[in-house]
Amino acid sequence: MNLNEHPHKRYNILTGEWVLVSPHRTKRPWQGKQEKIALENQPTYDAKCYLCPGNTRASGVTNPKYDSVYTFVNDYSALLEDTPNTEVVDGLLKAKGESGICRVVCFSPNHSLTLPLMQIDKIAQLISIWQNEYQELGDRKEINHVQIFENKGAIMGCSNPHPHGQIWAQHSVPKEVQKKSSQQLNYWNKNKQSLIGDYLKQEIKNGERIIFEDEYFVALVPYWAIWPYEVMIAPKRHLQHIGKINAHEKTSFAKMIKFVTTKLDNLFETSFPYSMGIHQQPTNGSAHHEWHFHMSFYPPLLRSATIKKFMVGYEMFANPQRDITAEQAAERLRALPERNFRKNKVYH
Repeated sequence: MNLNEHPHKRYNILTGEWVLVSPHRTKRPWQGKQEKIALENQPTYDAKCYLCPGNTRASGVTNPKYDSVYTFVNDYSALLEDTPNTEVVDGLLKAKGESGICRVVCFSPNHSLTLPLMQIDKIAQLISIWQNEYQELGDRKEINHVQIFENKGAIMGCSNPHPHGQIWAQHSVPKEVQKKSSQQLNYWNKNKQSLIGDYLKQEIKNGERIIFEDEYFVALVPYWAIWPYEVMIAPKRHLQHIGKINAHEKTSFAKMIKFVTTKLDNLFETSFPYSMGIHQQPTNGSAHHEWHFHMSFYPPLLRSATIKKFMVGYEMFANPQRDITAEQAAERLRALPERNFRKNKVYH
C-alpha cells in the first residue's frame, strides 16, 4: 500500500481515535465556493477597537494605555465564577453547573501585530504571561483545568481583529483533555516513558514530517493530523506544563511559534486563520507524570486563501477525513520561505 496514493486510516496516539486519509482526492477539480480575501492592512491603532490601549470596551470599562501584553477578565465570559457546580436530573435529562474564569490576552498594543510579525522577545513575553496565568489560575482549588488558546481570523469565529487569545479556566476537565490524559497514562504505566517524548524521537529519526527543530523544541505535522496544515509544537524535554520551561526553552518556543505562523502566512500569502491551543496537565492536584505539554495549530485553509476546509457530511456523522497526507503537508511547509511575505522578517 502506498500511503500517498491509497485511502487509509491513521491512528491518533493521543486520543485513541482514527482519521480517514484520502490523498487521491486532491486530484479532483474544484468547482466549489470562492470568496474575496478581506483587506489585511490593519492600522497600528484603531479608535473603534475594544481592545486597543486607552479605548473603552462595550462593557464600559476603559483599557489602560498598556505597552506590552495585557490581560483582563472577559466582559462576556462563557464561564462565571459564582455558578454552583450542582447537578440537575430529570429522567433521561441531565445538566450540571460549570464554574470558571475566562480571560482575554492582548498580545500587543499594536492593533496590526499578529504572532508571525512579532519579535521573538515579545512572543517570549507573551509566553511568560501564559505561564503566570496557568500557575495563578491553576492554583485555585476550584479550578481543575486551564485552556490557553487563540482563534485567529473571522472565519474561525474571532470577533475582534486586534491580535489576542483567551484563557478559560474551569472546574471540570474537558473531554479532549481526558482522552489525552488516558492515552498518555496508559503508555506511562506500561513504559515509564513519555508517550509524546517517544513519538518525537521516532519523528526526528524519520524526518519526513518535521518542519523545524532545534535543541529544545520540535515543530511537525503530526502523523494523525486532521486539518490540512495542522502543526504541533512540543518540547523535547518531558515537561508537564509551560510553567516548567527554562529561559533557553522559552526563547526556543517563541522562535517555533514565529516560524510556524510565518510559514502558514506564506502558504497562501494571507494572514492565515487558525485555532491554536496549548494542551498541558490538568490542575486538579494530581502529579500527572504522564503529561507532555504541546501546542497545536488547526488551520482550515486547504487549496488557497479563499477555499476553506469544513467538517461536513461524513466527517460530522462518521469520522474525520483529510485529502492530503501529513507528509505532503510537511513537505510543502518546509519549502516555504522563512521571511514573512508582508514584512520581510526572519523567524530568528
